[in-house]
Amino acid sequence: MSAELTATRRDATLILTMSNPGKRNALDPAMAAAAIETLATAEREDAIRAVVLTGADGFFCSGGNLNQLMARRSQPKGEQAASIDALHGWIEALRDCPKPVIAAVEGGAAGAGFSLALACDLIVAADSAQFLMAYIGVGLTPDGGGSWFLGQSLPRQLASEILLDGKPVSAARLQQFGIVNRVVPDGSALDAALAWAEQLAGRSPNAVERIKGLLRDAPGNSLTTHFAAEKDNFIESLHHRDAQEGITAFFEKRAPHYR
Repeated sequence: MSAELTATRRDATLILTMSNPGKRNALDPAMAAAAIETLATAEREDAIRAVVLTGADGFFCSGGNLNQLMARRSQPKGEQAASIDALHGWIEALRDCPKPVIAAVEGGAAGAGFSLALACDLIVAADSAQFLMAYIGVGLTPDGGGSWFLGQSLPRQLASEILLDGKPVSAARLQQFGIVNRVVPDGSALDAALAWAEQLAGRSPNAVERIKGLLRDAPGNSLTTHFAAEKDNFIESLHHRDAQEGITAFFEKRAPHYR
């Protein structure tokens, strides 16, 4: 069987499953292309309110295929550049998706697989899950935004340790630093992520999209610029139909029902 990314639905949640049997779901350009197309469709479909990214057969993703990488050493550099561009397009699609995206990690997330998890809004990980940036072990440097995400999220010393040591980091340790949101018993990461996605699906789609945009833009904004963005988003949200429903539901002591 070849590498593929499958898309299934559970109520308002889109489930994207990476699958590459026998290779711990190592990445393939076809998977990236499918993910970008599927996420673009999900963005346009109002019935989809949340996305969960996971891996098949009890493992999230082992990252790049070293056999393919070795073969590309004898090919023009543009061959590998195109593959990295495809991965980066996938990362950007996850970051830009207006719906909340949750990574459900069992087994491990290595290399670009770790980057894919970091690109999600939230991470639910099994207790024994390991996270690994092992590029240094084979004389390579990160792709998929791994060094950017870790550099933004962690103290420099810890990010340096993860990238320069190249050793596995437990879900529990990453939870201490706020990268992993929830650690759950082995075998239950997907169920926990789906339950969380169901809760988020009941939130205002307008507010979710705007909050994601504010968080995405915050690292590059000055506080003054961000004040202006928050003001604009708050006013637009106040005059959106979701705020009408949300405030009315609060006064009526009932759950809001967003369209």
